[in-house]
Amino acid sequence: MAKISDIIEEFIMALFEEDNGVVLSRNDLAVHFGCVPSQINYVLSTRFTLDRGYKIESKRGGGGFIRIVKLGEDGRGYLSELTEAIGNELPQYRAAQIVDRLLSDGLINEGEVGIIAVALSDKAIKAPVFGDMIRANMLREIITHIAARYDDKNE
Repeated sequence: MAKISDIIEEFIMALFEEDNGVVLSRNDLAVHFGCVPSQINYVLSTRFTLDRGYKIESKRGGGGFIRIVKLGEDGRGYLSELTEAIGNELPQYRAAQIVDRLLSDGLINEGEVGIIAVALSDKAIKAPVFGDMIRANMLREIITHIAARYDDKNE
């Protein structure tokens, strides 16, 4: 039996089949699935992240909404936002999510995934104190290179 989080995610994902953006009401979703609004927040914050290629905009209060935009159509804009979202530190699991997203968007190939994954691994970055900072810097530079390559290809 699927967990409620999986069911909510599948429902939202199905909405993307028609458009790259959806507007939802957190409360309406909670009522539809018979759960609390915090369950909707959990799904949004863990399954629809920038690392996975989604941007969430929300307005709380009366008439509030959640807008989820599937990124990737505008490669350069997406890469720029992704670079900014990396932050100063990046654990290996988040780096892997980002690299997987770059692959699924066709911005890198399987061979590049393997090389990037090895370079960003804890095994390669043997700096227990500053490892996540080094990984964040490395991935930002990799994405900057991919963005330049994307620009060259689309000129």
